[in-house]
Amino acid sequence: MILLEDSRQKVGKHDIKHRWFEKNGIEIVRSKLVVGDYTLPTNQSICIDTKQNIAELASDVTQQHARFREECIRAQKLGIKLIILVESRYERVSGNIYNPAITKLEELYKWKNPQAFIFFNGKQKYPRARRGVEIMKACMTMRSRYGVEFLFTTPEKSAEKIVELLTGEENGKST
Repeated sequence: MILLEDSRQKVGKHDIKHRWFEKNGIEIVRSKLVVGDYTLPTNQSICIDTKQNIAELASDVTQQHARFREECIRAQKLGIKLIILVESRYERVSGNIYNPAITKLEELYKWKNPQAFIFFNGKQKYPRARRGVEIMKACMTMRSRYGVEFLFTTPEKSAEKIVELLTGEENGKST
């Protein structure tokens, strides 16, 4: 099997995925994609855009909103199903504050932005840090307006999930 990977993906940042692909006989061909990070050369009607964590997703739907929205609109106009695959795991935020591993969009309200816990000289350094509920609402709006799907997985399962979503096969069986 061959997967196309967007040439703008940072080399070395996706080693866990690349090792899984290699172990499972999947060849990666780097090419500039219209939208997303991964697709099949034989069927580009589904594209997967990966996010290394919820903080990256938060940046895309807030600070990078215009660029991200344009990508969603481009996919919609071209008839491409765009799936945003966010890697999430249980993690320490600050002190005894932890983020759960998010498994679906509707759980995103539980996410605590690590920036909200950074203080400098007794003041919150990032007072406008977006909360999980705000990110969830922005994603739900993009889902309803542009048909973008938001899915969550662990970094270790990300590559397998990409193949499953693009081929419709789970563990080698058609779904």
